[in-house]
This record gives sequence, C-alpha cells and structure tokens, in this order.
Amino acid sequence: MTLMSTKAKMIFTITVFVVLAAFDNIIIGLFPPLFKYISEDLHIGVPKLATVSAFNILVTAISSVYWGYLSGKFKRNKLVIIGTCIWVVSVFLTAISKNYMQLLLFQMLTGVGLGCIASIGFSVLTDYIPHGKRGTILSLWGMAQGLGGIAGSLLASLTTTNHNWRWPFEIVGFIGFFLIFFYLFVEEPARGQSDPELRDVFEKGGSYHYRIEAKQIREILLKKSNLLLFFQAFFMNISTGSLIWIPILFTFKIEQQGYSSATAVIASGYLYGIFQLGGMASAYFGHLGDKFQKKTFKGRAVLTSFFVFFTMPLYIVMFSVPIHRLVLPKDDNAFAILFQLLEQILLNPWMAAVFLLSLLASAAQSANTPNWLALITDVNLPEHRGTAFSVANLFNSLGRTIGNLGVGILLGVISLWYQEPTSYVISLSALQLFLIPSAICYLFMTKSNVSDIQNMKESLMIRINELEEDPQ
Repeated sequence: MTLMSTKAKMIFTITVFVVLAAFDNIIIGLFPPLFKYISEDLHIGVPKLATVSAFNILVTAISSVYWGYLSGKFKRNKLVIIGTCIWVVSVFLTAISKNYMQLLLFQMLTGVGLGCIASIGFSVLTDYIPHGKRGTILSLWGMAQGLGGIAGSLLASLTTTNHNWRWPFEIVGFIGFFLIFFYLFVEEPARGQSDPELRDVFEKGGSYHYRIEAKQIREILLKKSNLLLFFQAFFMNISTGSLIWIPILFTFKIEQQGYSSATAVIASGYLYGIFQLGGMASAYFGHLGDKFQKKTFKGRAVLTSFFVFFTMPLYIVMFSVPIHRLVLPKDDNAFAILFQLLEQILLNPWMAAVFLLSLLASAAQSANTPNWLALITDVNLPEHRGTAFSVANLFNSLGRTIGNLGVGILLGVISLWYQEPTSYVISLSALQLFLIPSAICYLFMTKSNVSDIQNMKESLMIRINELEEDPQ
C-alpha cells in the first residue's frame, strides 16, 4: 500500500510539472498571433509588440538563473508557488493593459514568474525520475514545452475571433491559478533521491542536506561538460529559432500557386503544426539514450550528435522542395482547408515528399531535448542541477533570439538578388549550418562526460561516508 502510494505521488508530481512546463511556451506562443489585434486596440506598432515578446523571453531566461540558484538552497515547493503566483497575476494584468508601457511591464513580470517554472520544475523532476529513465521521462517535459507553443497559438486564433485579444490571457491566467491548488498535493522529493549512489542513505532514513554555495557557481560554469552543453544549446537554438519563419515560407509557396493571402496563411499555419508531428519521437529517443548511456557514459552524446547533424540536410531539402499541383478550397474556410491539406499529403507527391521530409527532420531534431536534459543531470551534483540548467536555458534563449533575428537580417541581404520564396529558402537553409558546431559539441562531450560523470559519482560516494558519520 505504501509502495503504491509512493508511486502515485511520484506520477502525480511528474504530471503536474510536465503540464506546468507547457505554460512558458503557451504564453510565448500566445502573443505573436495577437499582434494585429493588440496593435489596433492599443495603437501600438507591431515592431514594438515584437520587442515586448522578446523581452518576455529574455527576462524568463535571465530570471531562471536566479531561481535555479535559489532551488539549490531553499524548499522548492514554496518557490514554485511564489513563481506561479507572480506569472498568474502578471498575465491577468496583461489582459487589462491600456498602453505600451503597461503591456511591456506586465509581460516582463510574467517572465520573472515563468523563469521559476523552467528552472525549479527541472530540478524537482530530476530528483523524482528514476535514474535509468531520465531520458524517457524528460522527453515528456520537453514535448510539453513544444506542444505548449502550438497550444498557445491555437488558443489565440480560436478565441480572439469570437471575443478580443484579452480573452486568451484571461483563460491562461485562470488555468494557472487553478494549478496552484494542485501544488498543495505535490510532495517535494528529497534532493538527490533518484541518484543510485544515495539509495542506501534514504533507505536507512537519512537525508542529503548539501546546498549550493555562491562560491560553487564558478565551478558549475567552468565544468567542461557544462560549457559544451551551453554552447551546444546556443548553436542548436540558432537553427531551431529560425524555424518559426517556416509558416511564412509556405505562405509564399502557396501564394505562388495562385491562392489568396488569407488561404495561404491558414494553410501554412496548419502545415506548420502538421510538420511538427515528428517531435513525438522524442520519447523513443530519450529511451534510446537511456539504453546507450547504460553501456557507456559516451552513449547519449554519440547518439544525439548523429541525429543533430542528420537534422540539417533534412530541413534544407524540405525547404527546397517546391509545391506543385496544390488543390485547396478558395473560400477561406478553415476546416475545409485542413481536410483538403490532409488529402493532398496523401495524394499529391510533392506534398507527400515535403511531409515525409518534415516528419524525419522534426523526429531527428527531437532526439536532442531529452538527451541534453539527461546529460546536464548526469554531470552535475543534485544541488547544482537547477543552476546549471538555468544558465543553459539562458544560452538557449540567446540562440533562439539570434536565429529569429538572423532570418530577418539575411532576408534583407539576399532579397537584393532573389525574390520570395527563394530568399526564405536560402536564409533558413543557411541558419541550419549551425547544427554542425552543435553536433561537434556533442562529439567533444564524449570525453568530458566520462570524467565529469565519474567525478560526480565519486563526490557522491565521499558525501555518503560523511552522511553516515554525521546523519544530521
């Protein structure tokens, strides 16, 4: 009975934090589709609204570093409740914004709260997840974030047409407020309880009382495996950050077939969602990473390096394949367009080729997240993991921002010689080249991972002896 109760609590906690992981991306995905409506209502230019979105992402990343440090010192349940309250209140305030400065301020405060969810959620999950299943379960956490972006975009599109731009923020705020209730039933795991080296300590009723100290931050930042994970995330996100321009690429391709802008926008939005289906393979690649890592500490890095590199040619070819003989309804009916697109994917060889390439590309890309998350867990001590992840998340955000802006900069240059959609194909393809240094970082990790994981395990063994001598 006690065992079932423990398993139920673990499953409940993992579920709550996986759901929670979606919210930072729901809000990020929620904002861009509403630009037009917010711009008209508050008389704010769209470029200024893009700045608001960028500040939200940046503040989320920066604040997560501090939250991650706090997660190594204090009770994480209380910190999560505080962080959730901050972003829930800020989202409600966003919904009643009356001018640009209010909107900017409230979205920055939202970022402060969301930064807590990213770093502390990761820290809690790594202590709950059984050691041998880290890649598998962390893949669910990563998938939740990806699905959150899609959910935010859909929520904005579906609700704004019948209400106004404030309604989606109110819905998200209400759901977030409801989540606080679930935290009351979440049992915070003991720090380090998933590490096999500490199993005997916990079974004997002991505890792992080590906490992060400010002087240890330099050690975390300069650890070779961490540095490589930081730079890998930076290069990877330059490439993946550019992918939000894919709908625009397909909008131009569909317009080339003689369809209106409205039809092209609706169809390209559907295609963008359909083309992310390969990301569902993330759980399998996380499981595969777990199996490889059991055989050798180099396993995850070698496996992920291959798939990150393989992602590059798949996306480049997918961007380049033309769309011919596309048949869509011309009445801008969203449901009719969706059903016709699905039929075209089955019957039109050009659409089938694009779909297959996108499926393989997004699947190969999905190998990165669960194994990257598992590696940053493997090489860091329990009390250091929140801080290490938060710094890495900052590199993630910087790369994603550069990738997003990079497309715009390249378009400005390439458009002097090529028209759309060719200029988009070249720009997006060029930014996929950053997947090469990203894959190389993993290859360099094959050496540092072995020594850093061994050092981490040795440090835990030393601490076990200290805990046995002084259980308090």
